[in-house]
Amino acid sequence: MATVWSGCSTSFSQELPPRGRRGDDGTRIRPWNEGRRRRGSRHAEAASTVVVIARGCVCRAAPCVIEPDVAGKEEAGVGAWGMDDELPSADGSDGPRRHGLRRRPVRSAAAEKGPVGARSAALASGAESKSEVGGSRLHFLEERDEELLSKRLIKLGQSNKVRSATELFDSMRASGLQPSAHACNSLLASLLRKGCFADAMKIFEFMKGKGMATGHTYTLILKAVASNEGYFAALKMFNEIEENDESNKNVDVIVYNTMISVCGRAKDWAQVERLWRRLADNSLSGTLMTYDLLVSMFVQCGQSELAIDAYEEMLQRGLDPSEDIMKAIIASCTKEGKWEFALTTFRRMLSAGMKPSIIVFNSIINSLGKAGEDELAFRMYHLLTSSDLKPDQYTWSALLSALYRSGRCWDVLDLFQGIKAKYSPLLNNHLYNIALMSCERLGQWEHALQLLWMMEKDGLQISAVSYNHVIGACEVARQPKIALNVYQRMTHQRCSPDTFTHLSVIRACIWGSLWNEVEDILEEVAPDSSIYNTVIHGLCLRGKIRLAKKTYTKMRSIGLKPDGKTRSFMLQHIATDY
Repeated sequence: MATVWSGCSTSFSQELPPRGRRGDDGTRIRPWNEGRRRRGSRHAEAASTVVVIARGCVCRAAPCVIEPDVAGKEEAGVGAWGMDDELPSADGSDGPRRHGLRRRPVRSAAAEKGPVGARSAALASGAESKSEVGGSRLHFLEERDEELLSKRLIKLGQSNKVRSATELFDSMRASGLQPSAHACNSLLASLLRKGCFADAMKIFEFMKGKGMATGHTYTLILKAVASNEGYFAALKMFNEIEENDESNKNVDVIVYNTMISVCGRAKDWAQVERLWRRLADNSLSGTLMTYDLLVSMFVQCGQSELAIDAYEEMLQRGLDPSEDIMKAIIASCTKEGKWEFALTTFRRMLSAGMKPSIIVFNSIINSLGKAGEDELAFRMYHLLTSSDLKPDQYTWSALLSALYRSGRCWDVLDLFQGIKAKYSPLLNNHLYNIALMSCERLGQWEHALQLLWMMEKDGLQISAVSYNHVIGACEVARQPKIALNVYQRMTHQRCSPDTFTHLSVIRACIWGSLWNEVEDILEEVAPDSSIYNTVIHGLCLRGKIRLAKKTYTKMRSIGLKPDGKTRSFMLQHIATDY
């Protein structure tokens, strides 16, 4: 039989003689447990008894001696009593069975002398290989059942006993025994959990070379490669697996889900879409997890159309979407303006017994408001309140926006007053701005000034947008002096006016015949073609041709280009002068 000990494998034509008996040549074989009973001076002899046979020598040293650097670090059962966890009998022996993994025995200095000790030491040192889990050592395996040893390897891997699992794996390979694919996957998973990436890659290469790699193997190793070397390296490995006909047979939908997740975390939505399309090419059907990943990744990457497409394919395959998927789809429909599809998804949530959150209600109301479906938006609001939910700032913003887009500006102001009366703490700049936009469209400059004063009283930080709406309301109402006062108030509050501010106040001053104020504003603002074009247009329409020409000359001198309308005005008035 073939006997393996510490990297030494020697074949004999005859079996070893039984322990405690004499061999054919008359040599007495001393059992290893006899040395344990006779402690003291004969301990070294008992620990290194050598049996000489015609064709070789085998060390029958005590197999359960724990080395000082190993004892206490890992499982005491394996190191001291073997794999069967059998305690020693009363006489000091190990009982009837001693199968499984055995520690390399501690050899005395006397036993290391001579050709046998030197040869054994050289073979043992050559068998030890460097790894991330420490030196992996080979052990004598009396058990030859591959299935039983594979089960033990699985248990060691599940217990995260990496060193023992690695030693058992190497010992099986050295003995000509092959672990099962399940056992190799268990060892691979335990190595990755311990962070031993290099050793895990060696196991993976062994499994791939033996044709033992499964879908679970690829899932484990692709995750590890993405974590240690980046998603691009994992994608490269996956492409190589796909191109290999033998490996591609073991690639299942779980492996694709792993790569979709890896690429999704890197925000590479193009690769996610490619992997999604490859599922159908390989005759694989996506699972609920697949579409959950696709929808969430596409929504996070801003690809709302792809998210909706994935959701529709999911429904076609008869899969029931989760609540998170439907929430994401409603948000995507709001962004894409597909309010009917969003409403259908909302009804599906209700029919499935789900309770929509305030965020879902706000998304539906916002989608309906953008589509001008203000009546449906308020029906959704009443459903919200009947569901024991309280409207928040986003709810009121969506409702006010729905009324404004429908042209119901007076209703916007009435609703705003109701919000201020009952939900005053919820008022913010955005809600005020929607009301100011309605005042601007209606020309309600007094109401706009009142809202501006309320904002200052509530301690809100007034932005240039709010001032612009108030100045715009004054422009519509032909109140140039009020608009100029608001503009001065704005600069006094150290709020920087923008281009829209200057355009609005200049138009108001032109129609109010405040020519000097117009020239002063032009001196203050930075050179801007749109502002000069607006001034020239207004002056020409008001009959101030000389002032318009002066402004045009200044505009060209500072390097600004007039638009087509400005050039047309200038050519018309130059021809009139001639």
